[in-house]
Amino acid sequence: MSSQSPVRDFMQAHFHHFNSREVIGAARAWEAHLAQGGKMMVTLAGAMSTARLGKLLARLIRAGKVHAISCTGANLEEDVFALLEWGGYEPIANWRALSAADEQALLDRGMNRVTDTCIPETVMRHIEKRLITQWQATSAAGERKSPAEHLWAVLDDPSLAQHYQLPAEESWLLAAKAAGVPVYTPGWEDSTTGNMFAAAVWRGDLPDHDCVISGTAQMQRLMHWYVDEAKANPDAPSVGFFQIGGGIAGDFAICAVPALIQALQMDIPLWGYFCQISDAVTSYGGYSGAVPNEKITWGKLAVETPKYMIQSDATIVAPLIFAWLLGD
Repeated sequence: MSSQSPVRDFMQAHFHHFNSREVIGAARAWEAHLAQGGKMMVTLAGAMSTARLGKLLARLIRAGKVHAISCTGANLEEDVFALLEWGGYEPIANWRALSAADEQALLDRGMNRVTDTCIPETVMRHIEKRLITQWQATSAAGERKSPAEHLWAVLDDPSLAQHYQLPAEESWLLAAKAAGVPVYTPGWEDSTTGNMFAAAVWRGDLPDHDCVISGTAQMQRLMHWYVDEAKANPDAPSVGFFQIGGGIAGDFAICAVPALIQALQMDIPLWGYFCQISDAVTSYGGYSGAVPNEKITWGKLAVETPKYMIQSDATIVAPLIFAWLLGD
């Protein structure tokens, strides 16, 4: 009998073994986690915003199925870049065959390549001007904000909407702001806007680095959020963890729990669900390809925590899981 969800029907009909069965298992476990009152943290590595994952992620946030996000600085800013200048992006069909000279030609035209897509540098300069004004105002007021909060302030400017080249509904960052979903950005300095900030301090446009909160301050915010969720929902499963890719976005966020338990000696539950989508293979010292059980030894996951490791392309798998949850 049809579930009236073509995506779900297709997956149930054809996804029976190996990574495909793991995809369905992860989707069903996410559903069960939410049905029991649990919350979900999603972490974004790679170039998921430029891959337009926001089209589904924004809907998932509005549907109340995502409750916190940890992302790289690139994913944070690239959601805004695409919103403002998607019409100027260029697809590169033969990106695997580009020569060094081809790459130089792209640079000379102000096109920065992300695998098969080029982002025009003009949008970066546009955002830079607005961010410098925002940083200066925050600094003058003696305030400190996270990278996401600064971009939210820029997006609040009514003069910006006229520049949108994608529907606002496709921005996961706007959806998170509207839903009150916290966004953490560890390692923000490893991003275009992070580089712009350092340059602004260097030039003297800003007196110091204080108007953007540090990574450790963001960690403290995340730890408080996790504790608040545990106290507010004592009978529900602890917060789940859905990790797209490897790297700092996931590594940072998942460490909030062992920090609470080991460094603060708090009695707090471990993460209540875990899934990672990664194309990294299990290897010597390759953390992004480490199997979930390794996280038990670090005080992140429990023996009984539902665990899924999907070794595949996140730009294919994440939309399928999101569409499953949305009933598409």
